[in-house]
Amino acid sequence: MHRRTFLGTTAAALGLGTSASAVEGNFEVTRSEAEWRAMLSDLEYRVMREEATERAFTSPLNDQKAEGTYVCRGCDLPLYSSLHKYDSGTGWPSYWRAISDDAIGTKQDRSLFMTRTECHCARCGSHLGHIFDDGPQPTGKRHCINGVSLTFVAA
Repeated sequence: MHRRTFLGTTAAALGLGTSASAVEGNFEVTRSEAEWRAMLSDLEYRVMREEATERAFTSPLNDQKAEGTYVCRGCDLPLYSSLHKYDSGTGWPSYWRAISDDAIGTKQDRSLFMTRTECHCARCGSHLGHIFDDGPQPTGKRHCINGVSLTFVAA
């Protein structure tokens, strides 16, 4: 057995996951790995295509207060509205809902020895962050999003 196969199988068995790509599936916007690397910074690529997480309190979007729309950096799909943004105190831009029900997709993330809900752009599959059940009303949800996955478009 090759080392990569062994490590991938072991990680999957332990529920750690691997970071080969953001999400498997058919998306409206697709690019080759070379195209993604050419259009994204190293950090953006690691977060959006390999499901990494940016460090807390490093995104300027965390403190963004202006009215507008947050779109996917990978394909410009509108994902979140400033009307749904709030300060969660976590250090990442947080929203209590997506701009529409079909803007994001979700999957279970079993890394870090727990089960979380990972969210990604429904159009290009780029990793956005995670959704938790500790947000404000009316949804009770906290969409904890990596700022590098978004571009802010002022109203």
